[in-house]
Amino acid sequence: MTQLQILTAAVLSMVSVVVASPALSQTPEEHGFDVAARSDRSDRGFGDSKAEMTMVLRNAAGQESVRSMDFTTLEIPDESVGDKSLVLFSTPKDIEGTALLSHAKILDPDDQWLYLPALKRVKRISSRNKSGPFVGSEFAFEDFTASELNKFSYKYLREEPCGDLVCDVVERYPRYENSGYTKQISWVDTTEYQIRKIEFYDRRGSLLKELLFEDYRKYDDKFWRPHRLVMKNIQTNKSTDLIYGEYQFGVGLTDNDFVKGRLSRLR
Repeated sequence: MTQLQILTAAVLSMVSVVVASPALSQTPEEHGFDVAARSDRSDRGFGDSKAEMTMVLRNAAGQESVRSMDFTTLEIPDESVGDKSLVLFSTPKDIEGTALLSHAKILDPDDQWLYLPALKRVKRISSRNKSGPFVGSEFAFEDFTASELNKFSYKYLREEPCGDLVCDVVERYPRYENSGYTKQISWVDTTEYQIRKIEFYDRRGSLLKELLFEDYRKYDDKFWRPHRLVMKNIQTNKSTDLIYGEYQFGVGLTDNDFVKGRLSRLR
C-alpha cells in the first residue's frame, strides 16, 4: 500500500467515526432532546386509540382496592398542540361515571375537567391543583395528560444497562408553570426507543415517585404500548398500578368525543 493510500484510508476512517457518532458534536441539551424526540416520534401516527384499564391502589401496608375504567386518546398531529384523552370509571359503584377529560397543552396549563356524578357537576382542575392526586391514586392530575415533547427541556446524562436492555438516561425539566415536579429523569431504551422508567422529583428537589413501564406490546407492527404502569411513591411507600387490556386503534374518535359538554352524558 502506497503512502497516499495509507493516508486516504486514515482520513476515511476518521470521517466514518465522526459520521457514526453525531452526539460527539452535540451539547448534553441537544443530545437529550434528540433522544426524547426519537422516542416521542417513534409511535406517532396512530390517530386514536381505546383500551380498558384496571387501577390497583395499594397502601403502605399492602392493602389493595381496585377500579375499572376506559381510556381513550385522540392524537393531534401538530406537535405544537397536545393530544386529548378521556378516562371514564365503570367500577366500583361509588365512582361509576366519574370522568377526567384532558386537553394537553405545551407551555400553557393543560385543560382538565373532572365530572363527579354524585354531585352532577363538572369541575375544572385549576393549574395550581394539577400536582394533586387523581382519585386518591399515586398519579397526579398532570400525570394523566399527554407527555408532549415540547413541554420539557432536556439534558442527556449517560448510557447504562436497564434490565436486559441498554438505556439512554435523560433529565427533563417541565417548562410549564405550576408543575408539581422540579425535574424528571427518564430511561429510554436504545433498541425500540421506549421509556422504561421515570423518576419524579418534588418541588424541594427530593425523589418523590418512580414510574415503571412494563409488558410492552407492538401493534400494527409499529406502535408500542406498555400494558402495566407501576407508580410507587418513594416517600410514603404507597403505589398504584395501571393494567391495560388490548388496545384498539382507528376506532373513529373525533374532537366531538372530547368536549366538556359530553361528560355528564357518559356512561
